[in-house]
Amino acid sequence: MADFPLDSSAIQAARAAGKGVVKHTPITESFVLSERFGGTIVFKAENLQRTGSFKIRGAMNKLHSLGDAVKKGVVAGSAGNHAQAVAFAAKHFGVPCEIFVPAGASLSKMEAVRAYGATLSEGGDTLSDAVAAARVRAEETGMNFCHPFDDPMVVAGQATLGLELLEDIPNLAQVIVPLGGGGLTGGVAIALKQANPNIRIIGVQVRACAPYAGSHPAEGPIVTLADGIAVKQPGDFTRPIIEQFVDEVVVVEEDDVADAMVFLMDRAKLYVEGGGAVGVSALMSKKVVPSATGTTCVVLSGGNVDLGLVPGLIRRNETQRGRRLIAFARISDRPGGLARLLTLFAENGANLIEVEHVREGVQLHVRETGVQVVLEVRGREHANAVLTAVRASGYDIDEVSAK
Repeated sequence: MADFPLDSSAIQAARAAGKGVVKHTPITESFVLSERFGGTIVFKAENLQRTGSFKIRGAMNKLHSLGDAVKKGVVAGSAGNHAQAVAFAAKHFGVPCEIFVPAGASLSKMEAVRAYGATLSEGGDTLSDAVAAARVRAEETGMNFCHPFDDPMVVAGQATLGLELLEDIPNLAQVIVPLGGGGLTGGVAIALKQANPNIRIIGVQVRACAPYAGSHPAEGPIVTLADGIAVKQPGDFTRPIIEQFVDEVVVVEEDDVADAMVFLMDRAKLYVEGGGAVGVSALMSKKVVPSATGTTCVVLSGGNVDLGLVPGLIRRNETQRGRRLIAFARISDRPGGLARLLTLFAENGANLIEVEHVREGVQLHVRETGVQVVLEVRGREHANAVLTAVRASGYDIDEVSAK
């Protein structure tokens, strides 16, 4: 086996650099996934890490490695998680921090960056633009530039997660890791392969941005739930690590990521962002099969979810599971017409979520109005029963496609 680009002493030094700040995050078994797919499946809950993601590991090691030069301050470009980590680390070391983010970056992540005392600026449309703007700023000011992934000290910091897996999972056979620029996946792969070359490492990318899988996104912003791993170009330092030490790279679809996020909230009680949930989506979509022997660990790399996304995820999930009925009804445009319809819904156990009058774009009699309703129901069978009961009472009602 070829020489490792980082040795074990560098990773141990990174662990010491993060002591007192970086959490040793828990391992929790997913009995639901283990039963559904076989084998033993556990989660590494890095969404519970300080600043909400694994990124604090690399940021602490990078700033510590600067020695007295850290006093000049740090500047970084990031889509969100690296920004929070660098801002927090800078606060810990008591030094200035400037962060450049692409337009449209996560609002919740940006609020956290400001709360840590960093100066925040927009730097173009993509992560690459933000990183480039940060590099220019560092050259102008003499501040230290901190790359989000393409830096040996950052990778060494991320590799400390691998040490924790070795300590906490004695029969570790396979690890599934979100793959963006390659800092986390590469670091974990180095740490694990040093200890046991037989441990299988699988990186997971999302279809919208999967350069390691040979898919190169178009220019401009990338729209994906997995924004934290939407890195268009692998790094010069990380690419060879991934190519040498990662056994397989798989790609998941956007809908699979949404399903995984809701599953983790609903069944695991874990709040995980899209980029952090891609490993679970790979299992649920059968892109990855759990190890038949030993334990398969899925790294949940971050939990910084914009709250505004959650209602849409829940609505989509409930519609898929038949728990939301969206219907259009024609009713009498006279006092009490709508009230009688809504009473029928209530009498048949349907809970009204939303109602909207629709008078344009549909054929109605002079004394009719249209209403579209969103109802919470118990499932497909209950939805059919509600529609049947309303029709039996003389109403013209049709189910429509989900919002």
